[in-house]
Amino acid sequence: MGICDASKESCNYILKKGNGNSILLVLGGAKESLDARPSYEYILTLKNRKGFVKIGLANGASLVPVFSFGENDLYHQIANPRGSKLRQLQIIIQKRLGYATPFFKGRGIFQYAIGFLPNRHPIDTYIGEPIQLPKLEHDQITPEIVDKYHTEYMEALKRLFDTYKTKHGNADATIIYVKDNE
Repeated sequence: MGICDASKESCNYILKKGNGNSILLVLGGAKESLDARPSYEYILTLKNRKGFVKIGLANGASLVPVFSFGENDLYHQIANPRGSKLRQLQIIIQKRLGYATPFFKGRGIFQYAIGFLPNRHPIDTYIGEPIQLPKLEHDQITPEIVDKYHTEYMEALKRLFDTYKTKHGNADATIIYVKDNE
């Protein structure tokens, strides 16, 4: 099926195969899942995630911003604000097990009050314009170049979000970029 882990080695292996090979990374990952809830604030753990830019530069791959509306409406997560005891416990569990443990409620098979299945809600995914990256040797990839393209990616993602948020009844919605430990 073409599924593999998101390690630097796996990404480079796939991209080095040449044209026609691409990867899709869920940049926020497990930590971002702890912030997923129906809201007008979309909290994205992206501020200090820059490895994907380095991989793109090393392979001359394009970065393509993608945003999906509706994902955060599939489950109702128990309140776990950053800094709370529950969030601290979830972070400890995540560090030990390697994956996040959001406490959520969905719907059941024969009833809709409670269960593990996602609530029925449409998910609409939008794909932005590719950001072309130059192919650079390892020693040519500087923090300044990485920061330039990382900022360009975050701005492109925000433009994509702002373009379609009104269509989804979220005219006042905002993206908030955070670091892993904020």
